[in-house]
Amino acid sequence: MILLSHPTGNANVAAVAAALEAEQLLAAYYTCIQWRADAPLARLVPGPLRTTLLRRARIQIPGEKIHTRPARELMRHLLPRMGLHGLTADETQPFSIDAVYRDLDRHVARHLLDFPAVRAVYAYDDGALVQFRAARERGLRCIFDLPIGYWRAGRQIAVEEAERRPEWAMTLQALRDSNEKCARKDEELSLANRVLVPSSFVRRTLNEYPGSLAPVVVAPFGVPAKIAAPRPLIDSSQPLRVLFVGGLSQRKGVADLLEAVESLGRAATLTLIGRKPTEACAALNAACVRHRWLPSLSHGEVLAEMSAHDVFVFPSLFEGLALVIGEALSQGLPVVTTLNSGGEDILQDGINGFLVPIRAPEAIAEKLLLLHQDRERLKAMSDAAREGAQRLSWASYQQRVIEAVRGAIAIQ
Repeated sequence: MILLSHPTGNANVAAVAAALEAEQLLAAYYTCIQWRADAPLARLVPGPLRTTLLRRARIQIPGEKIHTRPARELMRHLLPRMGLHGLTADETQPFSIDAVYRDLDRHVARHLLDFPAVRAVYAYDDGALVQFRAARERGLRCIFDLPIGYWRAGRQIAVEEAERRPEWAMTLQALRDSNEKCARKDEELSLANRVLVPSSFVRRTLNEYPGSLAPVVVAPFGVPAKIAAPRPLIDSSQPLRVLFVGGLSQRKGVADLLEAVESLGRAATLTLIGRKPTEACAALNAACVRHRWLPSLSHGEVLAEMSAHDVFVFPSLFEGLALVIGEALSQGLPVVTTLNSGGEDILQDGINGFLVPIRAPEAIAEKLLLLHQDRERLKAMSDAAREGAQRLSWASYQQRVIEAVRGAIAIQ
């Protein structure tokens, strides 16, 4: 039996929970908030917060196996809406995302003894250390999920990027991570009996880890089960409709995207969907005025926006495997992205998307201009995106996770 925990319950976490439950391996799932849209008080929650909380309804397992710890996570969302940004601003603050992760980690560790049949704990980067320590003391196995590249590689990229684009440096979170936080990340890796990563890129970044690693399993994420209908051929007299979805930071390559799109003039339009960093970035603020910007949408609304665009661009400098890449493919969007996004594991370069170098706005612009001028190529790549998405099932991801879990439990 496995004890699973994650503060927010992303789509990949929901897939893990469902797989463990289907295999009768799930003892309990610990999270912060488990949202029920049909709950009596749900309609009283303000719209923007309700959109955020709807993402917490993904976990579909028996309710008695779900254990919540909501207070700190609720405050993390409510305080900024009250103008109290300081209490959530960085890892030292009591209601930051880092504090939420650490609090749930400690909570799970305290409750390990409540589940005498548990053989292993399954936890995620930044939220595993205390329960891993407690699990090791009790002879339990530790399964570590690292959804983004290893921190040493990420910090090096951030340092270089701050020198390359200093006006965007305040958007680079890796520059603010303390040495203590990074040391905790390393200890989590040192205690793991299995490490799961979503892409070959993340596995390569682990070459920077100075110690010995447990076996690393690459398990690419799946895509939405509903694949969009084929798209019509669009006349090239219309501008190419370009979409980006993600946090608006230079870790995601947003400045490179802006430079690429703006070099095309009226040949392309750009929609940005994502939240701005807490610290103001003048260059980003100006871009959000020039282009169409939507700070937050529900998952269904994001898919609808994808259906209303022609191409998805995700020029990330440092990632794991962005779920939005697979989602874009499922909606018939060719994807322009980098090797550092994890896209190489799910894209066929030149068939259903393009892989470009990081920090290469001219390469992005070249691919966008090609798709703008050759709408038959755009249509063919759109069809290939849909076909490729059909092969990227969550079932395949879940099978790899279960194999890794059983392998960890079998260790003598």
